Amino acid sequence: MSYLTAEASGKGKIAVELTPEEALALTGVKFNGNPEVKAEAHRKIRKAFEKTFDFQYQDRLD
Repeated sequence: MSYLTAEASGKGKIAVELTPEEALALTGVKFNGNPEVKAEAHRKIRKAFEKTFDFQYQDRLD
């Protein structure tokens, strides 16, 4: 199994452009008609982090 580690000092900022529905979904609002709203918001945030910080894949022994 592999997992991500990030070298981030916590001092930087990232900018992510979300739709109002995506922002609401991240606060816990459920969109029964479109469950992909929250997943898309998570993808956008992850992509912004990957562009900003140094992510490395590492193997983990279970």
